[in-house]
Amino acid sequence: MLRKIRISLAVVFYTLITLLFLDFTGTIHTYFGWMADIQFVPALLALNVGVVVALLVLTFLFGRVYCSVICPLGVMQDVVAFFGKKSKKNRYSFSPELKWLRYSVLVVFLATILAPGVGFIAHLVAPYSAYGRIANNLFAPVYQFGNNVLAYFAERAGSYAFYTVDVWIKSLTTFVVAAVTFVLIAVLAWRGGRTWCNTVCPVGTILGFFAKYSLYKPVIDTTKCNSCGLCGRNCKASCINSKEHNIDYSRCVACFDCIDKCNKGAISYKLRTVSQSEGASVDESKRKFLTVGALMVAATAVKAQEQKVDGGLATILDRKAPNRTVQPKPAGSLSVRHFTDHCTACQLCVSACPNQVLVPSSDIEHFMQPEMSFDRGYCRPECVKCSTVCPADAIKPITTAEKSSVSVGYAVWLKDNCVVKTDGVNCGNCARHCPVGAIKMVPEDPEQPNGLKIPVVNTERCIGCGACEHLCPARPLGAIYVEGREIHKDV
Repeated sequence: MLRKIRISLAVVFYTLITLLFLDFTGTIHTYFGWMADIQFVPALLALNVGVVVALLVLTFLFGRVYCSVICPLGVMQDVVAFFGKKSKKNRYSFSPELKWLRYSVLVVFLATILAPGVGFIAHLVAPYSAYGRIANNLFAPVYQFGNNVLAYFAERAGSYAFYTVDVWIKSLTTFVVAAVTFVLIAVLAWRGGRTWCNTVCPVGTILGFFAKYSLYKPVIDTTKCNSCGLCGRNCKASCINSKEHNIDYSRCVACFDCIDKCNKGAISYKLRTVSQSEGASVDESKRKFLTVGALMVAATAVKAQEQKVDGGLATILDRKAPNRTVQPKPAGSLSVRHFTDHCTACQLCVSACPNQVLVPSSDIEHFMQPEMSFDRGYCRPECVKCSTVCPADAIKPITTAEKSSVSVGYAVWLKDNCVVKTDGVNCGNCARHCPVGAIKMVPEDPEQPNGLKIPVVNTERCIGCGACEHLCPARPLGAIYVEGREIHKDV
């Protein structure tokens, strides 16, 4: 019964969290966006103390149920392991804990998540972020292609229940990272079950310390056990030593497979006390428990201190990216520093952006974290979707009124690239589409008011939405682009 409940909950969580990254209408997030907010690393970076404490208390009470139910990467491993199990049953075996590897990854994770320029190292192994990139880069294109097929047939049947969307790779580098991550984790899960979860994942290591002291655990009754080893051969966490009737609770993910497989009823999930045989390791475990707790508190304390096109001309040539000094960050992120320090590179905002403005960065300092690009659209003042989905508080919730009064960047006009200079014709596309009237067209020659006109940018009024850059017809280099602000300002 426990196993069936766990599987049912895991299926619900996994399906809905995956849909958060696939659904381009925003409907799913309206009702189930909280599932992203309760993921461990985003909650930690958002300084959401309530969620972090709740997850730790949950682990202390019932073991690592977060890993087996809530974490999408953990459930994905179970899905792969399930199909692997079809090829070979009873294929697992007990393996000693690789402490040196687990603790090394944890130390590197805690060190790099705070360090400027190397935060992407932590994002590579953070479970929610890793799964977000997999879903956004690998699963979403397949989902969108399926939607377009339905839209094609629906349109020919006279129905507009579906509409086509663009299917494109937002960042080749991030796509490769997501693909490699997926293949690596899938191979490990196929061969060894929860190998990644219990050897590499830093969240698993942190929760493992608390799971050691959990009140409810799977317990082996030696009076009923006949040492058949069936429990150990079905433990995807490889944490049951059936010969010594011992379970490594720091790696146990409370999947209850062992209870379901034992035909003697020798394993039960119940309130457990420390046995005499474990007494020798208690002191060492307590020291590690306190050490990890101190590291988490220190990390949290440091974080607390840091605080589609409406018109335009058809594209003739591909646009070359402008040479920006600062990449603009979305409204609500406060500053480049705040965004960089809090973003986990899960790319949920990339999936949710209806205007295709947010794309993963290839810059090493902000690797895989979203940045604003205006090649396929611009950031509409009435859209605040990214601020409503961010679980790590990298983009704080913001209203449409607040967004229209926040400047994330300012337009810069490049005279030599403008069609007024290169082709000798009037354009005015940038001024015509500026939603805040920050661009005015003035005579190039003041003495000829009816002659050619050039744009003048009021940088104090510009909000950095990118409409001008996106709709500029100049190619291959645009005549106007948005330069980001290090710290956002009110206008």
